[in-house]
Amino acid sequence: MASRRSTNSCTLVIPARRRSTRLPDKLLLRETGKTVLQHTYEAACQTRCPRTILIATDDEEIAAEARRFGGQVVMTSPDCPSGTDRVAEAVRDNDCSDVIVNLQGDEPDIDPQAVDSLIESLWANPSAAMATLATPIQKKSLLEDPACVKVVFDFAGQALYFSRNPIPHAREWQDELLEAEPPLFYQHIGVYAYRRDLLMRIATLPPGRMEQLEKLEQLRVLENGEKIMITVVDEPSRGIDTPDDYAAFVKLKQAG
Repeated sequence: MASRRSTNSCTLVIPARRRSTRLPDKLLLRETGKTVLQHTYEAACQTRCPRTILIATDDEEIAAEARRFGGQVVMTSPDCPSGTDRVAEAVRDNDCSDVIVNLQGDEPDIDPQAVDSLIESLWANPSAAMATLATPIQKKSLLEDPACVKVVFDFAGQALYFSRNPIPHAREWQDELLEAEPPLFYQHIGVYAYRRDLLMRIATLPPGRMEQLEKLEQLRVLENGEKIMITVVDEPSRGIDTPDDYAAFVKLKQAG
């Protein structure tokens, strides 16, 4: 599978962990006739830029399901502390692509064009080590929700900071701020593209003070002086974390 490395090569990895506290075995749910994992894989297959798509897992049942629908599987250690570590292990000895995309297995609604735009933003900015997605926030409840990670970025699209708190902070609040054009507030969407060199180094970088305070791993990259490019998309993808998320996904598929 490995080939000579080039500056415009890309591999997409879907880290697929079996256990989930809020929705057990969610990747194997199949009320639509296909598992969540298969839906995510098929969305990934609609992207143009990645030359290879891998499913990285430590679970034999996940691996068997992936092989059933034709996915290419890489078995990884059960001791991987995060999805990022699982992605890094999957490509360390099996792939030489310059850019690696991390797409979680519970993102069946991801827009393939958004993933391609993410990759292209990294190719277009050689000094950046990483890229990710964001979408405008237009609800105050979402802006104030610590589970919704916010991001601010400069005129060139380079991330300045990520936070669970509302950023930027309006000294004098007006509801009209949520309708500003261009938007003032952005939600971070956790799909990442990494330069291979950074991906291999992330686990060895010292955790930053802000990372530990906010519990946001992407801050480690900024605190260590690396650039993160932000690609803005119109709508957030709807990841599946809870039974309600899955019920809404099934309803949407049945209606479509």
